[in-house]
Amino acid sequence: MAVTKIKAIRGTLSKAIAYILNPEKTDEKLLVSSYGCASETAAREFEWTRKIAEQKGMNPVRIIARHVIQSFEIGEVTPELAHEIGKQFADEILGGKYEYVLTTHIDKDHVHNHLIFNAVDFVDYHAYKSYRSAPAHVAWRRSHP
Repeated sequence: MAVTKIKAIRGTLSKAIAYILNPEKTDEKLLVSSYGCASETAAREFEWTRKIAEQKGMNPVRIIARHVIQSFEIGEVTPELAHEIGKQFADEILGGKYEYVLTTHIDKDHVHNHLIFNAVDFVDYHAYKSYRSAPAHVAWRRSHP
């Protein structure tokens, strides 16, 4: 069973994205996907979305993105299946409203996904909310469905 963790990104978005895009970890970038942005320019595109949100009256956000790590047991899934699971997970929790970059790393004994998504959605320009104290199946709820 996959173990999933989420971390806030407050200032080093370009470095975080560069790390997850490392070709040595992603089978020469074969295990890279993105939604609503291009993986190579995602940090800049995330920033544009946040600036538009601020122009529309949203207060500046302290958390500029979220980084989800989804780890699988050794031998539990193939890299391709892990990547597909990561895409389904991202699409379900983000509802097609948030730009994201998803990579699957194969450099360790276990396969694991990295998902970095914008803290502000590009549809309604609302900030993402994560409910840590809620049960796991409820914790991944968007602030504005």
